[in-house]
Amino acid sequence: MAKTKITTVFYCQNCGYESSKWMGQCPGCREWNSFVEEKISPKAATAGITGQVRREAGKPSRLSEIALQEEERMTTHMRELDRVLGGGIVPASLLLVGGDPGIGKSTLLLQVCRHMVADHKKVLYISGEESLKQIKIRANRIGGFAENMFLLCETNLGIIEETIRHMTPDVTIIDSIQTMYQEAVSSAPGSVSQVREATNIFLQLAKGMGTSIFIVGHVTKEGTVAGPRVLEHMVDTVLYFEGDRHASYRILRGVKNRFGSTNEIGVFEMQEQGLAEVANPSEFMLDGKPEGASGSIVSCSMEGTRPILFEIQALVCRTNFGFPRRQAIGTDFNRVNLLMAVLEKRVGLQMSDCDAYVNLAGGMRITEPAIDLGIAMAIASSFKNRPIDDKVAAFGEIGLSGEVRGVSMIEQRIQEAVKMGFTTCIVPKVCVKQIKNKENAKIIGVSSVQDAMDYIV
Repeated sequence: MAKTKITTVFYCQNCGYESSKWMGQCPGCREWNSFVEEKISPKAATAGITGQVRREAGKPSRLSEIALQEEERMTTHMRELDRVLGGGIVPASLLLVGGDPGIGKSTLLLQVCRHMVADHKKVLYISGEESLKQIKIRANRIGGFAENMFLLCETNLGIIEETIRHMTPDVTIIDSIQTMYQEAVSSAPGSVSQVREATNIFLQLAKGMGTSIFIVGHVTKEGTVAGPRVLEHMVDTVLYFEGDRHASYRILRGVKNRFGSTNEIGVFEMQEQGLAEVANPSEFMLDGKPEGASGSIVSCSMEGTRPILFEIQALVCRTNFGFPRRQAIGTDFNRVNLLMAVLEKRVGLQMSDCDAYVNLAGGMRITEPAIDLGIAMAIASSFKNRPIDDKVAAFGEIGLSGEVRGVSMIEQRIQEAVKMGFTTCIVPKVCVKQIKNKENAKIIGVSSVQDAMDYIV
């Protein structure tokens, strides 16, 4: 019997570029050291073609002749998730959910299934990592499920495709894409070829049958979805579940959404019964804020249309070493160094022999320039050991010349601060004229960092 010839192919994990030899830099995306070796057989080239009927060639349509109507969405009854999705689940969409192990991806999707079956939707949950009893244990902890919830433990794509076509569910959950395999592809599950083939099959099922499919994806140590980057290009929506699995809060962020904004976030809290929505993130982030402590101030960041207040903490002390240590948690380390240089040059604070630590309490990671003024005031407050009034909130971008530049949505930030009980807001002077309602809080406009330093007690 003739032996099957196996060919070695190299794939770029970042963009899916294929090459017959290994290369240090990918010609497609210019990424270094991204090629991985895979061995494929000739039958892999025909993978996914068996059983498909060749369709007639489509005819081009005039743009003016295409009828447009608003897509009816399926609500998940989880306001935080619906906010990120843009109003709910769009039928016939393919959604990718990524996150660290143990962060709560499976729990979130199981809660979605519970709400969907309560709306008389047929839901199919396919797991390649857990047994039926394990899923049942988690389901009992979350709450009761209706009769339209179906479970399947399978990793063979052929069987999964046949099951979905036979059941025609409204929503399908695939947990996870890295465990699925196609028999016609000779590489191991989780490889570039298998992940790409599996995603292609689920894409055809979603668009052809009208079912909405959620795909769970593992992430690499860099925080991106494992597998080829083409995976994110194929799906309609990419959601990342962020947060420390040892902490209680979780943040759901949309990095791609063909049916809505990518600026919205959803905040959840991990509890014994599953994930609970956090309706007021500002109150959650400010819980436990110390009073009368130096190096502490409240700032505001806009996440889409939602303003979120959080505490900025800074600690500046004399170093015991020849080279001072600088550390930032929750924000950009280089941005903190830049702001400290501005304080030294424009304000005259000599911190070259001081250790400096900046922390955004609550665990959120924010890189918006609007928090620059808060960071600078917190550092100066700690350096001078003078506290800032507990009812003061500050936000504004700082330039290298020490000027305080304007920020967007200034009125929404002030309204959120007033709602949380703050009486004074230090804002860029150029934004004061944009504020219509100035009666609820004392508005202080500053044009430079030096002006802001005058309000440190």
